Amino acid sequence: MTALTQEEIVSNTKTVVQGLDTLKNEHHQVLNSLLSSMKTIQQEHGDTNLMEEKTGILKKSLEMIELGLSEAQVMMALASHLQHVEAEKQKLRAQVRRLCQENAWLRDELANTQQKLQKSEQKVATLEESNKHLEFMKEMKKYDDDSQTTPEEPKPQEQVPQSLPLDLGFTEDDDDSQSAEVLSPSQQSGVASAASGYEIPARLRTLHNLVIQYASQGRYEVAVPLCKQALEDLEKTSGHDHPDVATMLNILALVYRDQGKYKEAANLLNDALGIREKTLGPDHPAVAATLNNLAVLYGKRGKYKEAEPLCKRALIIREKVLGKDHPDVAKQLNNLALLCQNQGKYEEVELYYKRALEIYVNKLGQDDPNVAKTKNNLASAYLKQGKYKQAETLYKEVLTRAHEKEFGKVDGDNKPIWMQAEEREENKVSELSSVDDGIVDSNIAYCDHSLDSYAASLKMAS
Repeated sequence: MTALTQEEIVSNTKTVVQGLDTLKNEHHQVLNSLLSSMKTIQQEHGDTNLMEEKTGILKKSLEMIELGLSEAQVMMALASHLQHVEAEKQKLRAQVRRLCQENAWLRDELANTQQKLQKSEQKVATLEESNKHLEFMKEMKKYDDDSQTTPEEPKPQEQVPQSLPLDLGFTEDDDDSQSAEVLSPSQQSGVASAASGYEIPARLRTLHNLVIQYASQGRYEVAVPLCKQALEDLEKTSGHDHPDVATMLNILALVYRDQGKYKEAANLLNDALGIREKTLGPDHPAVAATLNNLAVLYGKRGKYKEAEPLCKRALIIREKVLGKDHPDVAKQLNNLALLCQNQGKYEEVELYYKRALEIYVNKLGQDDPNVAKTKNNLASAYLKQGKYKQAETLYKEVLTRAHEKEFGKVDGDNKPIWMQAEEREENKVSELSSVDDGIVDSNIAYCDHSLDSYAASLKMAS
């Protein structure tokens, strides 16, 4: 027997009520007929026992019909009440939807506020760097004053121990909030998003920003449970093998990495990598982001050989999706160069840095901070190979560009630090040379005077 819907029950109840009303009317007609017949028989002094029995049966039937009608009316009233309850339920659902929309708006406002806060912090950091530069210039001026009174001998340059590995200071991690990979982690371009068919949900971006803020404040006791709860909710609603779950695993892994829990972070990133490869395909930008984060993690643990193939695969994916001249490709080349530098593969290091530098200059311009960083990294690689001339040229370019950006075009009265240092060294050399010439002249004059005196004494003696 199939279950009836509410509408079917109400319709059937109305049909039964109509049938009971008809039956009730028929019983009343029959009862009235019996009663009139019974009066006639009584007047004729006949036997009315049979009539009375039939009348009793009809009255009981009428009572049952009345009871059925009452029950039907109760059912109709209940149906009306249920309809009213359902209408109230729909109103409440509409209110819930409105509250969800307001909540989403508040989250967007929070994200915008966090972005403004980050920009303010960047401005503060820039001001602090400017302050440090001014303090450095003040120290340089003080050094100039001291050098005029008591010239010091130049100290030998300290050698950097070759045994210490280069710190794998990757510029940025691929955070999925902006890929929306620009965690950045580098930003996922619009072309990549359109080709992929998957974008990071806004709620995960907001959650990522909130987690990063807690982590930057060292409040891991808040950030980690927040990530775990979000991960548990996503697995319940979407299942484990879902791109959103992989995004949440990636965010939690970055928090663990910042805590130094590299083993737990590696397990989460490998899990996220498997999910993204399975659901999004092996050549998706999100797969490249996870590969890059995993390579960074291995690099921080000193596992440069394991990190290198991951970084290379991320580079291939980004070249395929974004094009070979995209800034995110240059960022990946920088990361790969750092890994190779820690393994002593300097030919590959130079190749990767030069290509990254070319991309940054062509796409972002000479004044982009990434250009200076890449030149600095390339100069460091030159130093480790003993190519001091090439390193010196790059360092001078970086310093000159930074000076022009801060203080204007270089001229006779506005010179960068390295020019000032070279002039001081030249002045010291010229001063020492002039002092030596004066000492020689005085010695010659003294010798001539001594010879003249000795000749005069010889003449007197003769």
